[in-house]
Amino acid sequence: MRVAIIGAGMAGLSCAQKLRGAGIEPVLFDKGRGPGGRMATRRAEVEGETLHFDHGTQFFSASNSAFVAQVDSWQRAGVADIWEAAGAHAFVGTPSMNAPLKAMAATSDVRWAQRVEVIRRVDNKWHLSGEGLDHTCDVVVCAIPVEQAAVLLTDAAPDFARFAGAVDSDPCWAAMAVFSETVELSDVTRGRDAVAWASRNSSKPGREGRETWVIHGGERWSREHLEFSPEEVGTMLVDAFFAETGIAPCETVHLTAHRWRYSTPQPGKTPASLWDAQTRLGVAGDWLIGPNVEGAWLSGQSVAAQITSA
Repeated sequence: MRVAIIGAGMAGLSCAQKLRGAGIEPVLFDKGRGPGGRMATRRAEVEGETLHFDHGTQFFSASNSAFVAQVDSWQRAGVADIWEAAGAHAFVGTPSMNAPLKAMAATSDVRWAQRVEVIRRVDNKWHLSGEGLDHTCDVVVCAIPVEQAAVLLTDAAPDFARFAGAVDSDPCWAAMAVFSETVELSDVTRGRDAVAWASRNSSKPGREGRETWVIHGGERWSREHLEFSPEEVGTMLVDAFFAETGIAPCETVHLTAHRWRYSTPQPGKTPASLWDAQTRLGVAGDWLIGPNVEGAWLSGQSVAAQITSA
């Protein structure tokens, strides 16, 4: 049985992992150049030093027993560790947030920089096409962000597309900063209005180099400033960071910002995954079960279980 998974984020790689355990070797296609997504890490050259910023997902937790076991496995492999500043049960990838994804991708057949633009059903098979891409398979899994899934599934699975189209996602602006002085704050802090979260990224286990900060704007603030430029937003978030924490401002040595237009999906009461046994098409993602790393992993496991059962 030939299985194709569109999207090599946490949901897609989790699905592939479980399928391999059942003796099925799927092929994954991802438009990116490597693992990341919202578990991405941004690099920057600052005064001759390469620094890293986890500008998306800040940490993840584990409550489901199966995911707890997975996180334990990542810890033993050295690609995850506890970040006590965010809580006793807060984990991060080491040495960067996307380290668990890199480990999972290393054992999978992932075709990077391959954007699937159309999926269609012909002669009881699925055909995936895009620029330089023509692939045929028996089963296809869509494991991409909800806004992209709603578009890709429009013709192939209109009911699933409408389901995805009903999900809204909150935006988030992220500022990445290096200051001229040590910031006298705890490693994790929250603001009162514009700033939803600020953390000393360099305090996470496995990080090296000078002090770095990641500042996330709140949902309402990010939405109000959605179309501002990164330069404007970076300055505004840093100003708000100092104002809302009450500490004296200091000069920024490095400052940039990234807009997560679709940062946090807000699912309703939904199943962990979607599966059409007749056409053999599945859908997975954190937008189905919960907007976090655990939700994405569980969703991938869920659709894989339905495939193997079928």
